[in-house]
Amino acid sequence: MKTILTILCLGLVMTSYTQEFELSTEIRPRFEYRHGFKTLIPDDEDAASFVSQRTRLYLNYKSEKLNAFVTFQNVRVWGDVATLSTSDKNGIAIHQAWAQLLLDSKFSLKMGRQEISYDDHRIFGNVGWAQQARSHDALIATYQPNAKNRLDFGLAMNENAEILFDTEYAVNNYKAFQYLWYHTDFNAVSLSLLILNNGLPYFDENEEQQVDYNQTIGFRFTFNKNKLKADASIYFQTGKIADTDLSAYNMAANAYYNISENFTTGLGVEYLSGTDMNTTENTLKSFNPWFGTNHKFNGLMDYFYVGNHANSVGLLDVNATLAYQKEQFSVKLVPHFFSSAAIVVDNTGKKMSNALGTELDLVLGFKWTKDINFQAGYSQLFATETMEVLKSGNKDNTNNWAWLMATIKPSLFKTVFKED
Repeated sequence: MKTILTILCLGLVMTSYTQEFELSTEIRPRFEYRHGFKTLIPDDEDAASFVSQRTRLYLNYKSEKLNAFVTFQNVRVWGDVATLSTSDKNGIAIHQAWAQLLLDSKFSLKMGRQEISYDDHRIFGNVGWAQQARSHDALIATYQPNAKNRLDFGLAMNENAEILFDTEYAVNNYKAFQYLWYHTDFNAVSLSLLILNNGLPYFDENEEQQVDYNQTIGFRFTFNKNKLKADASIYFQTGKIADTDLSAYNMAANAYYNISENFTTGLGVEYLSGTDMNTTENTLKSFNPWFGTNHKFNGLMDYFYVGNHANSVGLLDVNATLAYQKEQFSVKLVPHFFSSAAIVVDNTGKKMSNALGTELDLVLGFKWTKDINFQAGYSQLFATETMEVLKSGNKDNTNNWAWLMATIKPSLFKTVFKED
């Protein structure tokens, strides 16, 4: 590591324009108590408790024509290898490794392994809550004529390895995507447009791999003035998935008001269309927030769209927010009222109520220093019989979840070399 740093610093000294280099790290252990997290706990199961940890090393370089960023990371559960183990279970992975070419003051080209996040992270997000997070192998061209307008064109094309002939793509992933994202600001108002063409592999009736493309098209509007913040979004999905027609949509609206310097209240609603369980149509009506940070939405207990609930009955989430923040301390309470967006039937064909249950999320935060932050949370779900149909388990058991997390992100080394 010392050799690498020496070479980097010598390279900086030998050039004639301003450059920056920073080496930083992140250590993020998190304790979790799961007793009905993601799914209702059955009668014969006990709670799970564990500590997971994200460890990262960040290398960040900036110059007149180039930005480069590399993130090495290890994700582990305490005790997943013995104390005398000669190897690590997950090893060290490259979470990000990208270079951004600054072609001129308006155009840039970013290529490599990178996080892609836009707007509120509903369709594209870095999934930062997950210890491994999400990143893509992609190319992004950006045109930004001024501070208020930006246009991104992104594309990805995935393959198993270097090949000589076309082969089946064996990774549980999309095969390719292309997207356009445009954002503009008008004083207190901002508007974003997203068009995503997402290619998913599947096997046809002849067991040959094909790729179907589906399209997500939508807008997001935000308003921020004085004590009021509001946002609204609508997305439509069409195209095909595994040779099935797709017709789905998502609508959301939120409003927040600062009662005082320290208190904020809010109301929100989100509707994600779903497919009736007793449908006879060959059309998928379930909206999928493909690459979103879904833990951020629809309750922190991850019952919906966090590796689950895809191609299902959709969701109506009505929620409220009560938040307090003063100096280093913060607290937030968010109740969610869940209903299915489509028809749910049990194993006898009986139509169930759309009500799924209520979840209460409480999150506490304390920023001890600029580099060290503590968070804790408690959530409890009060489920209905309809939730039992979707998730199995027992609604009458106590379904709850608690966690405690420390995030430590110090800068280890930083230098700036000025132009001669």
